[in-house]
Amino acid sequence: MKPRELRDLSVEELTVKEKEFREEEFKLRFKKATGQLEKNARLGIARKEIARVKTIIREKRGSK
Repeated sequence: MKPRELRDLSVEELTVKEKEFREEEFKLRFKKATGQLEKNARLGIARKEIARVKTIIREKRGSK
């Protein structure tokens, strides 16, 4: 998702998104360990998505 789209979500929705991205990252790490992951770049993208969501959550909580 783009940062603009994420900023439109509430903190609760962002927390749900973070959990979804963490689950995806876990699955990708598991596939990488078993040798089934074809696109290694997807793991890095998932990590960046998690960081992006956490940053926006922090921005929103700080502005209260």
